[in-house]
Amino acid sequence: MEYKKILFTGVGGQGTLLASRLLGQAAMKAGMDVRVSEVHGMAQRGGVVESTVMLGGLKSPIISKGQADILVGFEPLETLRALERCSKKSVVITNKNPIVPITVKLGQFEYPDMDTWFGFMKENFRRFCALDADALAKEAGTSKAVNIVLLGVLIALKEIPIDRETVLETIKTEVKPKFVEPNIKAFELGYENAKC
Repeated sequence: MEYKKILFTGVGGQGTLLASRLLGQAAMKAGMDVRVSEVHGMAQRGGVVESTVMLGGLKSPIISKGQADILVGFEPLETLRALERCSKKSVVITNKNPIVPITVKLGQFEYPDMDTWFGFMKENFRRFCALDADALAKEAGTSKAVNIVLLGVLIALKEIPIDRETVLETIKTEVKPKFVEPNIKAFELGYENAKC
């Protein structure tokens, strides 16, 4: 199998680490050599949280500038901040719904015009997919499932050799029983809405 470097980024509380762990577990179930790495950042204060999933026997968990094959952004500003880790060959998947930082709320900074940036991403990367993952998570029954919606999008794009059934099986075994049903629904909604 060819190597794949996948970068997940978001803010604290969005489930970035859970998404990368689920993908790592699904990759192992699929018989792949996988490494998962977590960079917690300021997770407790709504700061950036990143994690990487390396498929195909890559030893280093670090994704340097221009090296990400796939970027999955749970918050649009964090997607924008991580773009330097991508190249023109990269696939970029992002949630459209912002979590406005406190500095913007206080009037110290302006939140970027994301429609302009989404246009830039569509033009400059091999594949680009943006959707309101928050709305789909709420439809699934829990606003906390943005991560699982975006995992569904990632699998639907067939950029990595992990199928839908393997991820669903992983959700059933790795997620707390009371959260399994809404997470499965969130995954399916992401999978069905991956139009890019």
